[in-house]
Amino acid sequence: MAERTLSQILEDAFVRCRDLDAPLAERLRSFAEAVRPTDPRFSAAVDALIERLKETGAGSTAPRVGDPMPPFLLPDEQGRLVALEDLLAEGPVAVAFHRGHWCPYCRINIGALAQAEGQIAPDHRHIVAVVPDRQKFTAWLKTDAKVPFPILTDMDNGYAMSLDLAIWVGDEMRKLMISSGWNPAVSQGTENWTLPVPATFIVGTDGIVTARFVDPDYRVRMAIEDLLAALRSAK
Repeated sequence: MAERTLSQILEDAFVRCRDLDAPLAERLRSFAEAVRPTDPRFSAAVDALIERLKETGAGSTAPRVGDPMPPFLLPDEQGRLVALEDLLAEGPVAVAFHRGHWCPYCRINIGALAQAEGQIAPDHRHIVAVVPDRQKFTAWLKTDAKVPFPILTDMDNGYAMSLDLAIWVGDEMRKLMISSGWNPAVSQGTENWTLPVPATFIVGTDGIVTARFVDPDYRVRMAIEDLLAALRSAK
C-alpha cells in the first residue's frame, strides 16, 4: 500500500473534525491537535506567526462595537456585485472574513455558518462570507460546504486591508504552506502572500457594528452561539 501524503493525512483529519458532533470550538481545536504531530516544524512556525501578529496588534483597529461598518461592493461566486447596503436592507448581517477555500479551519467554520444561516434566515437575519479567492474557488467552496449565503471575493484583500485585517504571512510561512499543499497564491491570483485575519462583525440595519470577533489566531473563530445571539439582538 502506498504511503499517504501529508495533504491526504490533513484532508482525512479535516473530514473527521468537520463531522464531529461537537461545538465549533472543539472541532477547530481537534483539527489543530491533529495537525501538530504531523508537521511539528509547521506548527511551531504557526505559533510564532500568531505570537508576532498579536504583539503587533494585527486587526486591533478594525471596526469596534458602536462604529459604522465601512461599505463594500464585492462580487459573489457568480460574479454579481453585492453591496453591504443592500444586505442590510433585508435585516442585520454577520460579515465573516475567511482566509480561503484551501484553509481547513475556514472550511470547518463556514460549514458551521451554513447550518447557522438556516436558524436565522426566517427572521430576516443573514450571514455573508468574504474571502480573497477568485470566483472559481468561491464557487467550489459554496458547493463543497453547501453554503446558502453569498461568498464574496475581496480581490487583493482590498476591503480587509481597509479594515486593518490584512497581514503578510512571511517567507518562512510561505515556504511551509506550499510544502504542506496550501498555496493561496493560486486561488488569489497574486503572489503578495497577504491573508485576512479571520474576523466576524455583526452589523445592524443602521450600519453600526453591534458585536465583533477578531483574533489573529486563525485556529479560533466566533462561537456560533454568540453569533446567533448577536444577530437576534441586533436592530
